[in-house]
Amino acid sequence: MDYSLIVIDDDASRRHQIEACLAFTGFQCKCFSFVDWFQHRCQFEGKTASWLFLLGRCVMPVSLNKLVEQIADELGTMSVALLDSWDDIDQARANPALRLLEQLPWPTELDCITDLVYRAQLPALAAPGVEQPFTDLIGRSTRMAVVRRMMAQVAARDVNVLITGESGTGKEVVARNLHQASERAEGPFVPVNCGAIPADLLESELFGHEKGAFTGAVSARSGRFELASGGTLFLDEIGDMPLAMQVKLLRVLQERCFERVGGTKTIHVDVRVIAATHKDLEKMIREEQFREDLYYRLNVFPIEMPALRERIEDLPALLDTLITRQQAQGLGSIQLHPLAVQQLQRYRWPGNVRELVNLIERLIILYPEQIIGLDELPSKFRSDLPLSDIDPVQAAELPQRLLAAIEQADAGDAAASVRPEPAQMEPVDLKQHLESIERELIEQALRAHQGVVARAAEHLQVRRTTLVEKMRKYGIQRR
Repeated sequence: MDYSLIVIDDDASRRHQIEACLAFTGFQCKCFSFVDWFQHRCQFEGKTASWLFLLGRCVMPVSLNKLVEQIADELGTMSVALLDSWDDIDQARANPALRLLEQLPWPTELDCITDLVYRAQLPALAAPGVEQPFTDLIGRSTRMAVVRRMMAQVAARDVNVLITGESGTGKEVVARNLHQASERAEGPFVPVNCGAIPADLLESELFGHEKGAFTGAVSARSGRFELASGGTLFLDEIGDMPLAMQVKLLRVLQERCFERVGGTKTIHVDVRVIAATHKDLEKMIREEQFREDLYYRLNVFPIEMPALRERIEDLPALLDTLITRQQAQGLGSIQLHPLAVQQLQRYRWPGNVRELVNLIERLIILYPEQIIGLDELPSKFRSDLPLSDIDPVQAAELPQRLLAAIEQADAGDAAASVRPEPAQMEPVDLKQHLESIERELIEQALRAHQGVVARAAEHLQVRRTTLVEKMRKYGIQRR
């Protein structure tokens, strides 16, 4: 029998836990102590498999590099994850026959092990010197590993894909990578933002029109479906498509043919459709704003993109990549102080990766070739309070108000002389205090904009619906 996962560990308890953990996953797994492995390794020679070795504690004086070389000579290219630290890990990492994936913490989660197995089984990843697929997807978090695994499963299959997730999470990046990894890679990739095109022009954009079909149609024009023939059509923000157009799109997906606006000739196309949305389509179906039959036609294979705050451990890698890209484009570079990176990891990133790109571009313009510390970060990123527990209004405005309070408290020796000692200070209800600040800010914004909620929301940098909810919470009436 071929085993794709081999655990070699002198820690018997850990070895048995891994074996029991994987017993129900369907992965082929075999566990050994190091003595047992040296005695039985010959049974694996000549067998073809994508080898992943989990190497734990060895009670014998064994060199990791020599162990790797021996296994590679007998089995070929291999992938390794460590369950314990090894002294010569740097030397082993330089070995071209070894793919050292990572050192797993112990105890670890089943998802981490299954992700390692998946990465080892990808031929493109397992071969040395071969470019890794989906290189535009930055990050090694568990959530991104799930996305990569699903992409690898569907990339070569000519089925419709629906990518969901908040705005700015990189849904178009996923769509482009799926196209590039598919058999249609030599064909065109044609993106369409359904929310950016007026409803009365969307049909012409998708299906094209004949000369004279409407005012301004001075010549015949091919639509996006025709332009994407032989390749991939990416329908972004599909949730913004009008119901009337949803009916026509459904027919094209079912029959793979259509007529141009103002035309009678049936046009057949060979197109793979990838759609994306940040909206809850199932909720829209219940509210009769989206067709259920179209939803199931598009949602053959769903992929959910995580928000940046849900994979915040990827932030340092994202920062390095974005800065490198800016530098390669000749736009300059910056360095981020570790404290600044830590502070950015506390931010909630409502705009996700798109907001991060915006921040890096702004910092490079303001501080070219400089080191970015806490003081150089925009104010909304500098709050010392846990942003997971504070509303965006508070997160944006609180640092300035606290700074003003501190400056006022520090003004003058006389004021300092009467400052109470910590033991004399009265208890403070922090939540109530923050809410009072938030209410005051909202009322000030409304007064400044004559009670116009939309303008007040823009001033506070929140959505109008968010502001309305907060006004209802605090009993603030429109004037």
